Amino acid sequence: MNIIRLQIPAAAEYLDIVRLSLYGVATKLGFSYEDIEDMKVAVSEACNNAVLHGEPQSGSGQIEISYEPGDDRLTVKVKDDGTGFNYQERQEHTVPLTGASPSELQSGGLGIYLMQALMDEVIVNTDGGTEVTLVKYVQNKTTN
Repeated sequence: MNIIRLQIPAAAEYLDIVRLSLYGVATKLGFSYEDIEDMKVAVSEACNNAVLHGEPQSGSGQIEISYEPGDDRLTVKVKDDGTGFNYQERQEHTVPLTGASPSELQSGGLGIYLMQALMDEVIVNTDGGTEVTLVKYVQNKTTN
C-alpha cells in the first residue's frame, strides 16, 4: 500500500497545502466532487484543531498528515505533537446536539461532530498528542 505523508508547521497558513493534496489523492481514487468537498471540510477541521490545541508552547509544533489509499476507501490521519486530551471524558460530558438549543451548546468541540457527520469513520487517539483517523468510502467512482 502506498502511503502519502505530509508534514507541515502547526500554523493556519499551511492548511491550503493539506486541502490541495487531499483533492489530488481523492480525485485519483475516483471520489465524487461532493465527497471530496466533505473530506476537505472534515480534514480541515482536524487540522484546525491540531493548530489550535496541538502546538507546544515553543511555537515549533508540527502536524503530520498521511493519506492511505485503499481499494474502496481513503484513510486520512492527522497527528499533532501536543499533550493530547481525554477524548472519552469529553464525549461523556458533551450535550447531545439533537434537540439542543444554541445556548446549550458548548463553545468548541463541534469539530468532532462535523467530522463524524461528513466521514464514514472517525477515530480519535490521544496517546502522546492527538491523532484523528478519518475514513471515507468511495460511493460512486468517477472516471478521471
